[in-house]
Amino acid sequence: MVESVTAESGTHVSPNGTDDQVSPHIPDLVLCAVEESLARAWQTVVDSVDGSARVHRGSVLDVEADAVVSPTNSYGWMRNGIDAVYARAFPEVQQEVRSAVLAYHGGELPIGQAVVVPTGEITPAWLISTPTMREPGEELPEHTVHPYLAARAVFLRWRDGKLDHGVELRRVVRTIAMPGLGTGSGGVTPETCARQVAVAWTEVFGTR
Repeated sequence: MVESVTAESGTHVSPNGTDDQVSPHIPDLVLCAVEESLARAWQTVVDSVDGSARVHRGSVLDVEADAVVSPTNSYGWMRNGIDAVYARAFPEVQQEVRSAVLAYHGGELPIGQAVVVPTGEITPAWLISTPTMREPGEELPEHTVHPYLAARAVFLRWRDGKLDHGVELRRVVRTIAMPGLGTGSGGVTPETCARQVAVAWTEVFGTR
């Protein structure tokens, strides 16, 4: 049975006893890249941030993670890029995202916000949806800060998100797998994405 969450969190949790575990202060972050250019850029994040971060060269779905990040659009349509991969892997997840966006954000999830929904699978159990663009397929301007805002939304949701009965999201999500943010149809360079993700991590979790 899956319990509903508060409007603040936009999340679900299965009552499996994990809520009484010690909550970590920083998640394990797996930065995923199919392309070599993104993998190289991600390595600069690993080298610069404090905490447990590593690069995975390959599909985000090959990672043993509790949650995967979906860099979507503000309306929750999952038709292109990694979102389409998620939609095929988790047939109900697009409807979960769109329902959460409608319920908690009036149908449009602002850039800089995130919702968390169940995937219907054991691993990963959760999908963190955070927009990098307002409209599907939108090309982002050269000096966009949307990857930073999306990454910051993910990290803040992990750090501060509350489930029903006061359970912290970070008690049930220990490992987050993150693909490139805006590096597909958004046209953001891998270097820009990596730099902004590192800044967001440092802002939320601190420095070495």
